[in-house]
Amino acid sequence: MLATPVRLARGPPGFPSFWRRSMDEFKRQATIAINMEGLREPTKPFPLIKFDQENSMAKCKVMSDQDMGGFSKASLTYIPGAAHHERNPEKEDAQKGGIIESDEGVEPAHTLFKGSISTELPPNKPDIQRSGYAAWRTRDRGMSLFGKLLWDIDPYSYLALRIKSDGRKYFVNIQTESIVPTDLHQHLLPTYTTGQWETVIIPFSQFVRTNYGFVVEPQKEMMRQKVRSVGIGLTDRVPGPFELRIADIYATNRPPAREMGREEAGFDLEEENHEGGTGMMDEIEPKRRKGEPERILI
Repeated sequence: MLATPVRLARGPPGFPSFWRRSMDEFKRQATIAINMEGLREPTKPFPLIKFDQENSMAKCKVMSDQDMGGFSKASLTYIPGAAHHERNPEKEDAQKGGIIESDEGVEPAHTLFKGSISTELPPNKPDIQRSGYAAWRTRDRGMSLFGKLLWDIDPYSYLALRIKSDGRKYFVNIQTESIVPTDLHQHLLPTYTTGQWETVIIPFSQFVRTNYGFVVEPQKEMMRQKVRSVGIGLTDRVPGPFELRIADIYATNRPPAREMGREEAGFDLEEENHEGGTGMMDEIEPKRRKGEPERILI
């Protein structure tokens, strides 16, 4: 479908109109220039997605192997709760970055990522030999007078997620405006208090570059100046229900309470064997064979 002027003016679902997006982007860039934010490290948190209002659901896209004929199920549901507040560090606070929080003792407004994983294969697609995944990501934010709207999180060092997990093996996914459009930067979602609300913080430097679930070499640095989307996926292929609650995801300069090593990213960074059966995503684009150069789409 062609992007007509009317469709461009209306904008993607859940996002403001073309002219409103252009004005918001102008205000954002003007604020950076006036406050000279590029000359010093920012202390305020930079929200990527806040599930504090029901219309935030329209800004996200849910995916599962059901899209390819599989039997896993997934949904995002808005759960009302306490308001979200940005808290900047006090002058005497040694930690530089701000955080997002809610009133203590009250569950924050959030989204419930819920469903069930099934590894049953579609009977009418014999070429698919593996299934069992569910995920969601933020939608593209559309265009403005300044071009495609992307997040510039280069001034920040960490990604923070306020979550309540069931303890399953989720991965955080970041997609950038890369010359290899199918690349993702991924990291295992760390959880330390299963069944309780917590804010987990991941250094951007610890994310691993992957393509269709496989580690890609060389491990190029994430293009943090042009971030398209952020999301969470469940690919442990363990049949059964899952439930993850997310209040907000934001960039910050507040370091995590405990140091994280590259080994906690959730990937074996040794050279992997790419030969073998096909998965649900391979129908979209086959995996690159060992020694084969990257297919770069321009």
